[in-house]
Amino acid sequence: MTDQITYQHGEPIWQDHGSNEDAKAAEFYGALFGWDVPEGDQSMGGYRNCTLDGKTVAGITPQMSEGVPPAWSTYICVDDALEFEKLVIENGGKSLFPPLTIGEYGTMGFFFDPTGAAFGVWQPGTHEGTQARNAPGTVSWYELVTSDVAASSKFYSAVFGWTAQSHGPAEGPGGYNEFKLGDKAVAGMMAKPPMMPADVPSHWAVYFAVDDTDAVAARATELGGKVLMGPVDMPPGRFAAILDSTGAYFNILKSSRG
Repeated sequence: MTDQITYQHGEPIWQDHGSNEDAKAAEFYGALFGWDVPEGDQSMGGYRNCTLDGKTVAGITPQMSEGVPPAWSTYICVDDALEFEKLVIENGGKSLFPPLTIGEYGTMGFFFDPTGAAFGVWQPGTHEGTQARNAPGTVSWYELVTSDVAASSKFYSAVFGWTAQSHGPAEGPGGYNEFKLGDKAVAGMMAKPPMMPADVPSHWAVYFAVDDTDAVAARATELGGKVLMGPVDMPPGRFAAILDSTGAYFNILKSSRG
């Protein structure tokens, strides 16, 4: 794990899990990934910062709104959350609430893109984002699954300056796109596959690195989760899609890069 990670405007910076069973989620991920998940500060809504080997790697929070299903959320670094909100609205997105400053920690915004995918932004203060990546038990990739690849490409290019580089066809079976910030790949994008239920909206998904996909998938099942797909070998590595014990979806990947 690196000693220090810094983020620039337009790079994914954080991920957190929201559900009405945050204690259950804390138990699941603590057992699955070895995270230390202490009780959250009630003055901060019970938000829990999860650590691995002393590095802050994710958050777990009680769901802020009634009726919202359990989910992982992706946050992108921004220089100015208030100005970014204007940019989202100008480009056909929606703001869920005015950007919220959380003490000295930073400022958060939460939005829907024009296809309905929810995402957050984080303007860092003392909380500077994910402190470890790409090691087992830490985040390794972010991916947009969208009902409209062209509309998503246009939106994220306008608000973050990303370009979408296609690998194979941009849309359809086997199509995949990398979002790049300059020369750096920061996230992926794929069209919503035909086998995905129609009522599943466009969404952002998170991947966590593992050293043994099969073992971690089996352990997730033992802990009350469910394997939705895999384990299966794909070009990036050995992959599985999982529902955790609260019903939130995430991916695990043993990278083929070693």
